[in-house]
Amino acid sequence: MSDSTQTVTDMVTHSKPSLIQKFASKYSIDADKLMVTLKHTAFRQSDGAEPTNEQMAALLVVADQFGLNPFTREIYAFPDRNKGIVPIIGVDGWSRIINTHSEYNGMEFSQSDNIIHIEGAMPCPEWIECVMYRKDREHPTRIKEYLDEVYQPPRGNYRGPWQTHTKRFLRHKAMIQCARIAFGFVGIYEQDEGERIINAQFEEVTTEQSTSTSDLNDQIKSANAKRKNGQVIDVEPDQKPVPPKSDTKASSGRGKSSKAKKAAESEVPAEDKANNGPSYAEIADKINKATNSDDIDVAIDLTNSIADLGQREELVRMAEEKLNVFCDPA
Repeated sequence: MSDSTQTVTDMVTHSKPSLIQKFASKYSIDADKLMVTLKHTAFRQSDGAEPTNEQMAALLVVADQFGLNPFTREIYAFPDRNKGIVPIIGVDGWSRIINTHSEYNGMEFSQSDNIIHIEGAMPCPEWIECVMYRKDREHPTRIKEYLDEVYQPPRGNYRGPWQTHTKRFLRHKAMIQCARIAFGFVGIYEQDEGERIINAQFEEVTTEQSTSTSDLNDQIKSANAKRKNGQVIDVEPDQKPVPPKSDTKASSGRGKSSKAKKAAESEVPAEDKANNGPSYAEIADKINKATNSDDIDVAIDLTNSIADLGQREELVRMAEEKLNVFCDPA
């Protein structure tokens, strides 16, 4: 037995005396061989690196706590940006911890009649609701998950599971989030959540990067230009899809949101007066008086004259709301 293997075994057995023996006995494998096998298989990171001794101990603690089998990928390791590891539980693992909970008493699913079309993905309900029952509670837990909030676009040219099995993955999301609320599962994640956590760690919060309003403007205009035949395409996971554009023109007085109305009536900030372009209040007024999507595009371009990033974001949101009115004048 190598020195490194001895060190791993000593560390785990010392910090958690019965943990490694418990796993070894459960899977009928030698304790030393178990640690080496897990490092090279289930807990091996995507970049080929092996987890540290401390990370191995943390992963085994989570696996033991929830009764998960690492050899069938019910739990696996996902590297974060700070050279740590996020314990990821696959959908089979979530199914196990739900079904083995002593108070679990069944679940049901329902879905929206409104079908969303995203280019490259399968047609999918706007939302799926999961209802979970507990033996010790009178009322069930109901959670809806909306496609526009959880959909993951393809990475490059690769069509991932969100494109090939859109409805199934939305159902998985609803089940997992409902289980969190119903049973209080904390500190464990599925892969989409793990990736979002890692990306959040990687992004630096700076003035230039925190908002990227110009990029958002481009995405909105691009999505609006490409919408056709009842399809909504180029939808980012954190943006609300805009319904397909209707040929019916909206009147200038229709669709004013309370937020947009408040913005249009607000006093012009001093910093806006110093800019060469129109002020916040002037752009908000243009959005409110817009009669078609071209007017909205012009207003979005004008938001670049606003120095305050928060106000620019607000104007873009107002523009999106007005676009919804043109798309669904009823």
